[in-house]
This record gives sequence, C-alpha cells and structure tokens, in this order.
Amino acid sequence: MKAIVDCNSFYCSCERLFKPELKDKPVVVLSNNDGCIISRTDEAKKLGVGMAAPYYQNKDIIEKNDVAVFSSNYHLYGDLSRRVMDTLRWLVGEENVEVYSVDEAFLSLDTIPPDQLQAAAVRIKKTVEEWTGIAVSVGVAPTKVLSKVANRLSKKDKRGTKGVMVLNDTSAIKQALEMTLVDDIWGVGRRYAMKLHQTGIDNGWQLSKMPEEWARKNLGGVVGVRLIKELNSIACIPMKDPLETKKMIATTRMFGKPVFEVTEIKEAVATYTARAAEKLRRQFSAATMLQVFVVTNGSRNEKYEYSPQSRYQYTTFPKATADTGELIRYALPLAEKLYQPGLKYLKAGVILSGLVPDSSIQSSLFTRDVDHKKRYLMDAVDNINFSHRDDMVKYLASGLKRNWKMRQEMRSKRYTTRWDELYEIM
Repeated sequence: MKAIVDCNSFYCSCERLFKPELKDKPVVVLSNNDGCIISRTDEAKKLGVGMAAPYYQNKDIIEKNDVAVFSSNYHLYGDLSRRVMDTLRWLVGEENVEVYSVDEAFLSLDTIPPDQLQAAAVRIKKTVEEWTGIAVSVGVAPTKVLSKVANRLSKKDKRGTKGVMVLNDTSAIKQALEMTLVDDIWGVGRRYAMKLHQTGIDNGWQLSKMPEEWARKNLGGVVGVRLIKELNSIACIPMKDPLETKKMIATTRMFGKPVFEVTEIKEAVATYTARAAEKLRRQFSAATMLQVFVVTNGSRNEKYEYSPQSRYQYTTFPKATADTGELIRYALPLAEKLYQPGLKYLKAGVILSGLVPDSSIQSSLFTRDVDHKKRYLMDAVDNINFSHRDDMVKYLASGLKRNWKMRQEMRSKRYTTRWDELYEIM
C-alpha cells in the first residue's frame, strides 16, 4: 500500500504556527515579488480569494475581510518542511519515504497489515501535527494515483474524514473514483481532461474501465497505460530512491524591479551560481556544463510590461567542478554576452548539468593540493552560510546592495533559522 501525506495550505500553516491568533482566520501567502496568491486557507477560499490570481485583483476582498497577507518566507517554509519529512522518516523509515514536493511525501506502507492501515494513517497524521504543528491530510491506497485520490477526498471533507482516508477494498475505490472528476486525477492534464469529457468520460471510475490499448492511443502511450493500471490498483509508479541525485540543478528568480544595467545582471547571475553550487555540493556532485539565461520583454522603456523573451548562453568545463569561484568565473562572461543595452530584464537563472559524482573527479599531479584546499574552503563556506543564512560569506561578484532582489514587503520573521528572529514567549 502507498500513502501520501500532504500539508494543508502549507505556507499559510507555517505562518499560523507562530501566530496562533490567526487560527480559523483567513490567511494568504504571496509569490516572489508579492505578485500572485500561492497559498490560501479554507477561510480565504470561502471569501472568494482566487488561487494563483494576482494580488491586486483580490485586494478589495482581502482588505474588506481583514485577510492576513504574507510575503513568501522560504527559509521558514523550508525548515518546517524538513521537520515534517524527518518526522515521516522516523515513523516509517527513510527507505520508505519519497519527498515529492516541499509539502508532500509518498510513503510505502507495504509492511503494515490491511486491518491496521487506518490506525497507522491516523498515527502518522497525529504525530506529524504534534511534533511540527503543521496540519496534514493522509490518503492511503494500493497505488500512488489512488492515494492522491484518497488524499484529495480527505481534504474535501475534513470534518467527515478527519483528514484521513484509506481505500483498501474494491467498493471504496469505486465510490472514490465516481466522486472524482478526471480533471482532478493526478497525471491527467487540462488538455487530456477536455478530450476525455468530449468522449463522455467524466470521472475516474469511467476512466478506469477503458482498455489499455485505448489509453495507449489516446492518453500518451505508455504513460496512459500506466495511469489506467494505477486506477485499477496495479502499482506501476515505483517509489524513488531517497538517495537518488538530481541530474540537473537550477536556480532562477524574478527581479524585484526591472533591471537595465549589466552590473546588476552579473550580480544576480553570480548569486544564483553560488546557490546552485551549494545544492551541487549537498548531493556530492560536480557539473560539466553551465547555462545562463535571462528573460526580457524586449521593451526599452520604464513601463513594466510582461511579454517575455528568453535568451541563453552555455559553456562546458574542461573538468567537472563544484567550486563556486570556478563556476562564477565561467558564468559572468556568459551574462555579458546575453546583455543588450537598453533592454528591460525581468528574470535571470543558472542551470548546472552534466552532473557526475565529485568522487570521480581526477586531480592532476600539479593541482591536487589546490583542489583539496578549494574543497575545504567550500565546506567551510557552506557550514557558515547554513548556520547563519543570508549569504553570510559570499563572493564580491554577487554584489553588496543587491537592489535587484525580489520584493518581500510583508515577510514574517524567520522564527526557526535566525537567532535574532526567534519566536518570543511573553
């Protein structure tokens, strides 16, 4: 059996955790640069606050109903996510946890007897909430796709299900699929959902009865066949290895305001390169290729119009590396090549690819000592920055003022990752 544990309105739950006065009150969290609503509580949904909608379009509703609004606080969310995932690993074992996103994880419950699944799911929910303060919903079923169906229904009727739903028999699965539109099934995109409705297939149960050959022709080949099997309790989507390394690492951000100068472009690229390099070293990898891209709307005036055009440059390295200084040395000339005077830049990013284990890098006889010293330096920088955050130690190329940084005008304190912002009990 598979389970998925999903944090309820995760970003909002993180904000509420340190502001108990907001319990049962409407709360929303905004995206980078305070642009769009990316998380909202049930109370905010009932007021008609739209998900992924621009903040300014909902401002009247928000102000009229005294909705609490927060800028994204990724340091806080990342730390609380880690606590949730560590709790799950303690409960079922690291090898049985697949972190799917910052607020979701799949669990393998194959060792739990069928008659104990409900109690196990309740225990998982209760323990996570008691240890972390983050409310979660749990869906359990024979496959990943069905567990997502169970989880969605458990959240839809929180009072009736108490946040837990187990689908472990044919009648329960049939009822759940009949209640689930094809639009809401994991793996069915908007285009395929429209196509299914046009052919008279509206819910999950109807879709599960379609032949595999039909799915091969009409639902994307092997992916469609796998979906049909999963809906019929045949597990086809395996649990990923928790130690599996990423094949590509990217760091990208919108600018807090339009950028026009090459100096600011280079500062942003250097900063993003340093962050990507940290992620690279965290999984004990090195990169053989680097790509830098920028997004501009092609406008030469100050007005903030958004009709983006992406441009990129890339380079390969003579030897795989995870050294921040080395990566920045290659990245900055690419940023200069991308820059065109007079254009308005909205975003930049760095992608590291061609990843290999750092243990496979061969040092030359003449650079071996230097390479070892660089690795010790990077380890020391990573430890300092992890302890103190906010790029306590950084390369001068990443800038000092960083006027291009994203807006976070309504960010709460980073209660769990900053000594000077710890939660105070009066």
